Amino acid sequence: MSGLDAPEILAAYEAVRSDKDPINWLLISYAAPTGSALTLSATGSGGLAELTDHLDDTQVQYAYARVEYANDAESKRIKFALVVWIGQNTKVMRKARAGIESGNVKKVLSHHSIQVDAGEKRDLDEGEIVKRLRKAGGADYNGGRG
Repeated sequence: MSGLDAPEILAAYEAVRSDKDPINWLLISYAAPTGSALTLSATGSGGLAELTDHLDDTQVQYAYARVEYANDAESKRIKFALVVWIGQNTKVMRKARAGIESGNVKKVLSHHSIQVDAGEKRDLDEGEIVKRLRKAGGADYNGGRG
């Protein structure tokens, strides 16, 4: 499965999903400029802000992030987002294959509330992603204010 079944990818996925692990995102990148082999390129515990620092404007990359937010003073929600990053300077053939290959990634990183298709770092604004997660979750205790 193009490297997606590698133990380090599966371990990172479980770490992001775990309530007991500080890791809250993972990033999968292509192992070489050509071909479809994927590899775990980074993990971190600094949220979406840290994740965006690792995105490459010349690459297609796939990220999985744990996002925590509060609906009110008493509740905390944890949701997961799949990010399909297609950098602005990615080669045309790599971009073309992203639609097909992202399907394989979705099979491995299967538990997510939303998919974020991003081409610019501003597409990963945490406030906007939280708004989308609230809508996807069905319960919005924030009166529609995001």
